[in-house]
Amino acid sequence: MHKPARISITKVVFLLSLLATALAFGVILLISGEVREKSIRDLARDEARQTSALVFETLYAAMRKGWSKGEITEVIKRLQVALPGLTVDVIRGPSVIEQFGEMGSDLAIIRADPMLQKVLETGQEMLIPGETGIRYLYPVKAREECLDCHVTASVGDINGVIDIIYPIHALKVSLDYILNTVLAYFVGIMLLLSLVLYLKLKLFVARPITRMVELMQEIIQHTDLTRRVETDGIISEVADLSEYFNRLLRTVEDYRNRLEDLSVRDPLTRLYNRRKFDEFLSHEVERARRHGHGFCLALIDLDDFKNINDTFGHPIGDLVLRELASVLLREVRRTDVLARVGADEFAALLPETDPAEGARVAEKLRQTIADLALGLPVGGVRITASIGFVTFPGNADDLQKLSIAADVALYKAKRSGKNQVAAIGESDDTTSVIFSQGELVRAALAEGRLVPFFQPIVSCADGGVFAYEVLARVIDGDRAICAGDFIEAAEELGLAGEIDETMFAQSLKAMKSGRLGEARLFINLSAKSLTNRDHMMAIPRRLAEAGIPPSRLVLEITEREALPHFGDIVAMINELRAMGLAFALDDFGSGFSSFLYLKYITADYVKIEGSFIRHVVTDERDRIMVEHIHSMAKRFGMVTLAEFVEDEATLTLLRDMGINLCQGFHVGMPKPLP
Repeated sequence: MHKPARISITKVVFLLSLLATALAFGVILLISGEVREKSIRDLARDEARQTSALVFETLYAAMRKGWSKGEITEVIKRLQVALPGLTVDVIRGPSVIEQFGEMGSDLAIIRADPMLQKVLETGQEMLIPGETGIRYLYPVKAREECLDCHVTASVGDINGVIDIIYPIHALKVSLDYILNTVLAYFVGIMLLLSLVLYLKLKLFVARPITRMVELMQEIIQHTDLTRRVETDGIISEVADLSEYFNRLLRTVEDYRNRLEDLSVRDPLTRLYNRRKFDEFLSHEVERARRHGHGFCLALIDLDDFKNINDTFGHPIGDLVLRELASVLLREVRRTDVLARVGADEFAALLPETDPAEGARVAEKLRQTIADLALGLPVGGVRITASIGFVTFPGNADDLQKLSIAADVALYKAKRSGKNQVAAIGESDDTTSVIFSQGELVRAALAEGRLVPFFQPIVSCADGGVFAYEVLARVIDGDRAICAGDFIEAAEELGLAGEIDETMFAQSLKAMKSGRLGEARLFINLSAKSLTNRDHMMAIPRRLAEAGIPPSRLVLEITEREALPHFGDIVAMINELRAMGLAFALDDFGSGFSSFLYLKYITADYVKIEGSFIRHVVTDERDRIMVEHIHSMAKRFGMVTLAEFVEDEATLTLLRDMGINLCQGFHVGMPKPLP
């Protein structure tokens, strides 16, 4: 498409100004001549009329005195001398010539000059412009007093003509007249130019901008980013504004499309994401109820997928997920919905599918995954998957129950040995309890009902509060549910990390508020948090942002969390301790490898397993174990902390042993922050 020639608005204004100046100059030149001619004519007429009247009166006065022709001719010569450049001639009319005779060659002059003849006949004065002067013919009309001499004449007869040639250079034009005339023309020209400039700017500048504003209003009103502004103007700035506005619209439209895609698609596998899948599932539940048909849902979780990431790295893990997604898409129908709903978890919605057919599809998907040999840069990789299979309305009659049933079925497949399809049966009540507890935690997290309780840790020597241990509680009405009642289910369902983060964030607020004084906080860590290096290494920064010294925070770790990744955790603990954080070995003595901690992990506190403390007064073997743990910890430079101190006798014995700190119901109950 050919683009019209464009010009910048600065050039338009410049050219219009130049055109206006040139036009004004031309018009002034044009009218100046006309003004000049009109001024000369008007002024010459006035001057000649005055001169003619003067000559007439002079001659009349001479004639009344009875002067001869020679004397009158002498008067005319003197008038011409008195007015240099002025030519004055008196031509007698026929009636005067007949009575008094000619003065010179009056008749010949009249016959040779049609203008004189016309004035003598009509009695009208006449102004005749010339190149060097203005000729003025003034008719002399007979008055009453003239009849004394001119007896043959009547009043009003033309007795002669005074012929005056007035030089142009002798005229003095009126300054007011010239200024007023030029000013009037100038104002008129400027008004005309202003009108032209207004129309041009409105046509080439204002109208395109108005169209753009109207388009913006339509886009805002209808959210229609497909509209475009016309860019056919000749003003380059306006055309550029329109073009770049269209480019902006295309960019915004592209980003909107990409954001819409990201809002419903998983960026790695290009499958639907969890949010969009939940919409499909909710819609299918309503559709199934309305039309009275059922459908199936398969929840697919890859077995031990973390080992692939840990062994080959996350890039290889991403390749596996992408390849697996493309394989699963080939195995389902066009009407089925496949989504990635977790890091290594997929879901397949099978609309209008009976339970037998759905179970067959689920088994086919499991077998396809098991038979899949992925050719990756690191070599062949094989994976398996556990699948939880449920039906609607067979296993649940609403969306929430169906989601819980799918989680229960998947949990059952995992517990039964993995790499299999599991459905809900009558014997799954225990598993359902686990998931009901998990739903309790999910709801508490979403509603802000998961709160920290603080249990005092005191000095055995003087009973002063040294620190507080943070304990998670779910507030359910008037009761606070202890972590022991839900933590296992939360860990099974992958909620431990969220619990840790919630407790940590609220603990920071508690320390920052100052209501805990300068006491330290002991915070428990799950395996999920402890193995998340990015999360752990961010703790010192978050403490600094809250203005809390790192020495006030003590992170508790147990054998169960530390041993599976022992080497990495030891290195990370050393880094964090160098930044000022402190660590405590929790439940020390409960596992076979507890004493291995003292060799490889540099901790600050040792929390002696509560089962040794509970009967330390009555059981000598427990007393020996506690004494030896305290002795070793002391030699390694660690502070000992005894749990489950529930009576005064236990506290007295621990004080005598030299135990540094203690906690339990006897020294302080867990309570929420006042």
